Amino acid sequence: MLHILKRDWATLGPKLQGKIHIYCGDMDNYYLNNAVYLMEDFLKGVKNPSYGGEVTYGDRAEHCWNGDPNQPNYISRLRYNTMYIPKILKRIEESAPKGADLTSWKY
Repeated sequence: MLHILKRDWATLGPKLQGKIHIYCGDMDNYYLNNAVYLMEDFLKGVKNPSYGGEVTYGDRAEHCWNGDPNQPNYISRLRYNTMYIPKILKRIEESAPKGADLTSWKY
């Protein structure tokens, strides 16, 4: 994926801006954190547009760490919806077309 992003950032960047969010344990059982470090370096350096997302590492966390630094994986896996809905709603609000109804669906 990194190769494709590097090759095609001029085309893909505008479509992916604000949509790339990577969560990785820094002690991944399969050493995938090493690939994430390379991806993060690339993403930090892109311009026109910047990627506008996030890369977060779990301190001493294993494979499938999902972004919650306060809970172990076996608990945080049960609450993905409560973790990511606020981020999804923020993205909707930021990218909604002018005049879109952004209030009637909030409870």
